[in-house]
Amino acid sequence: MNQHEIDIVKSTAPILAQYGEQITTCFYRNLFESHPELLNVFNRTNQRTGRQQTALANTVYAAAQHIDQLHVLVPVVKQIAHKHRSIGVKAEHYPIVGEFLLGAIKEVLGDNATDDILEAWKEAYGEIAAIFITVEKEMYKQAEQTDGGWGDYKPFEVAKKVKESSDVYSFYLKPVDQNPLPSFVPGQYVSIRVQVPSEEYTSIRQYSLSHTWEQSYYRITVKRELHVEEGKVSAYLHDHLEVGGQIEVSAPAGDFVLEGSSGQPIVLISGGVGITPTMSMLKKAIEEHQDVTFIHAARTKEQHIFKEELEELFAKHPFSYHVAYSGGDVDADKTYDQKVGRITQKDLQKWCKDPEASFYICGSPFFMEEMIKSLKIIGVKRKNIHFEAFTPKMSVAIAE
Repeated sequence: MNQHEIDIVKSTAPILAQYGEQITTCFYRNLFESHPELLNVFNRTNQRTGRQQTALANTVYAAAQHIDQLHVLVPVVKQIAHKHRSIGVKAEHYPIVGEFLLGAIKEVLGDNATDDILEAWKEAYGEIAAIFITVEKEMYKQAEQTDGGWGDYKPFEVAKKVKESSDVYSFYLKPVDQNPLPSFVPGQYVSIRVQVPSEEYTSIRQYSLSHTWEQSYYRITVKRELHVEEGKVSAYLHDHLEVGGQIEVSAPAGDFVLEGSSGQPIVLISGGVGITPTMSMLKKAIEEHQDVTFIHAARTKEQHIFKEELEELFAKHPFSYHVAYSGGDVDADKTYDQKVGRITQKDLQKWCKDPEASFYICGSPFFMEEMIKSLKIIGVKRKNIHFEAFTPKMSVAIAE
């Protein structure tokens, strides 16, 4: 881009921020009217709730602000690229998206979207798209060339289905071709693609791998979502996917991962089903004899995912283990630390002995926001805090 185009994009960024969700809502409506086949790729629940529109608007605005220093966005680009690779976004999709995004800008802004503005945004989109295409091409290549790897989806069979709590099941998935599975980094996830009988298009969801790597199977752990629209896939998996049933699975992806052993203590903090990636991290940390603290929040003992599995690990291995039940009592006969109520700043100060440790957090947006704020207050540096943002509504304060 030339300097004139850069100046136009940066000067119009506040306007796009103001009308961002109107533009992205218009964009998705027109896109799917012309290309309904893309509904097999996009999460329709996120469309209905507005989460996807918000995410795209935030991404476009951030890119516009940093159009002359796109390297600043590399961490965000990689996170989104992992999602894109796992669900099957391809290079040929980007020109289609660009066409309809520019069309939506014109439709919403009307005469205010002059030819100069649209041309500048066309150039900006081209540069941003090129970065995503390059990063994702390398990710597809890596997924395919890893021992046992594959590029898109391949069929898996349910080898075992285990009830973990009152509203959670684990599925042990074995590849139909019986080839050894590629390794993954604890914290990563897979996408699953299913055809829910009541839906016209296929549905894709991401689930963390909740066990350390095994050559013969992957384990995902799924909570039933109570909201009818948001819970269609989890309800299908809980009620209809039995041993012997098949689903399509992507190769592992994601950058919320346990970093290599450096001798630095590790603190894993999870809330509810956010325990799924931290469980994999805990097992790996135990294998490597790392100093690890495991902190978990659940509503009740009955809703404590992996409760028995964690007790077995705690009985065999030396790690610091703390549980908070916000809506129930504790087990009087257990030797690990338990409390009734939510995890507070005072709890974290007491349980987290070393502010220089690496902290990994996963849970609802509200839970993560509270944990990160508390950690910062007790002296933990932002660079030592890692979290998994499953939704685009994480507050800017967390990311800073």
